[in-house]
Amino acid sequence: MLRTFDLILVGSMLAAAAVTYQIKHHTDNKAVEVRRLEAEIKLEQDTIELLRADRALLTQPNRLERLVKAYSEELKLEPTSPEQLAQPVELPMPRDQLPKPEVAQGEASSDPVKDLITTGSVQPMESVDD
Repeated sequence: MLRTFDLILVGSMLAAAAVTYQIKHHTDNKAVEVRRLEAEIKLEQDTIELLRADRALLTQPNRLERLVKAYSEELKLEPTSPEQLAQPVELPMPRDQLPKPEVAQGEASSDPVKDLITTGSVQPMESVDD
């Protein structure tokens, strides 16, 4: 009886050791993957910072002004006149100020987008007389 119990304990200890080793191995693999991903993220962040610095240098007003003067004959650039800019009244109205579509009383609109579209070339199917 004692030998059977001992064999069961040894077997369970071996199984526990095998499971522990597998978990440790899996954890080590995941840690390596995390370090690799962190290195990739750091590289991408460094690249983004470098590109932002490049953009800041390339869009400096003094540099752009020198380029405009140097290539003015080829580009034929002219200053923007005030008439070329949109006035506030020329801009479309905000969405919350758009007029609501009219729906007959007691009738719920089935398609709010269809209610907003009026072409005038085709009559709605409800009002077409055969």
